[in-house]
Amino acid sequence: MTDPNRQKIIDAIDANRDPAIRFLQDMVAIPSVTGDEAAIQEFVSGYMTGIGLDVDMWETDWEELKKHPGYRPVDRGYEGRPNIVATRKGTGGGRSLLLNGHTDVIPVGNGEGWSDDPWSAAIKDGRIYGRGSCDMKSGVASHILAVQYLKEAGIDLKGDVYINVVIDEEVSGHGTLDTVIRGYTADAGISGETSDLAVQPACIGRIWFQIDVQGKPAGIQQRYMGISAIELGNKVVKAVQELEDHRVATVKHPLYPSALDSLPCIIGSFQAGNYPSAFPASAVLKGSIGTVPGEDHEGVKQSLVDKIAEMAKNDPWMKDHPPVVRFVGYDAQASEIPRDHGIVETVCRTYTEVTGKTPVISGRQGAADTRFLNEYGHTPTVIFGPGSTAVMHANDEYVSIDDYLTSIKVMALSIYDWCNSEPIAKA
Repeated sequence: MTDPNRQKIIDAIDANRDPAIRFLQDMVAIPSVTGDEAAIQEFVSGYMTGIGLDVDMWETDWEELKKHPGYRPVDRGYEGRPNIVATRKGTGGGRSLLLNGHTDVIPVGNGEGWSDDPWSAAIKDGRIYGRGSCDMKSGVASHILAVQYLKEAGIDLKGDVYINVVIDEEVSGHGTLDTVIRGYTADAGISGETSDLAVQPACIGRIWFQIDVQGKPAGIQQRYMGISAIELGNKVVKAVQELEDHRVATVKHPLYPSALDSLPCIIGSFQAGNYPSAFPASAVLKGSIGTVPGEDHEGVKQSLVDKIAEMAKNDPWMKDHPPVVRFVGYDAQASEIPRDHGIVETVCRTYTEVTGKTPVISGRQGAADTRFLNEYGHTPTVIFGPGSTAVMHANDEYVSIDDYLTSIKVMALSIYDWCNSEPIAKA
């Protein structure tokens, strides 16, 4: 390292290994299931205020949010669930950078299937366990600590840095959308979503759907007079599988070489009938479709509608009583930035500097809030985080401590390089 500041940054992070681990443990120990994010947001806000950042914390105006084209219907508003942007102002003449992450996590039930308390933040075998350790409090923590350690090491930055910590990502992504609405944009962004330390210029989309099936009612004694919604539903399952087979065989993207892994199109829930001793005359099937960047999002939805209609017209009952396809719940478009964008190259370069390895460049096999930053915020955003997409949402969720500390170093050097570079010329 010819620039002495670079070693100074790495040394500062190494010297703070134990505090960095404790900080993440403190975050993981705060339950923050989507809808109950107040405590974690207050904690994060207080911490960033304490390290000298300018903190803007606000609650989303639900009615105003509904007017935005990126809004998707949700069941509850945002009172008591604030978003945060903490700013470290630069000295001027550099590029701005927005670091994005969420603190809400998926439910844990009563802890069934966990080896320990889901909020224990216990350390075992070089890992921190607990809900959110992977997805994605470790990513958020790496952003905050990277900025903190740069500041404490006396490292000047020319460009502004924004740490964006949002809520409701697991349901809608509206926290990031509202950040854009509030006016926060930057020359580039880094999302700390789970990536296994791969550099990811793209994320898939996700479409949730529901298919309502109506059979012919009958009494259980004369069940032979009815038409079972379970049998009809099984035909729907088969049709959805056929659609996945077709998509896997025909949809291509260079960042997603394994279409089978990247393009799930499945029925994840099948509920039929309402009583053990009654004929099942109706069924509700729910599922999701994965999409890759470049696809026509609405066209993919229509392909499902068309597939179910095609199946129904060849069935003696369903041709006159077709299933009803509805798109309800999570609806996220795929998104990407150019693989050769400067922020991608910056993160790749600093990753190699920190680890001595060539980074994996791939597409994230999960949706991400980057779609809002790319499309509406005009903030080209790459994904890089310490968590594993294979572990997120799992029982006994964990993050590798070594990966977490590596992420802090990569973030710190990326901030240093990006924000001290010349501003991007506006077209």
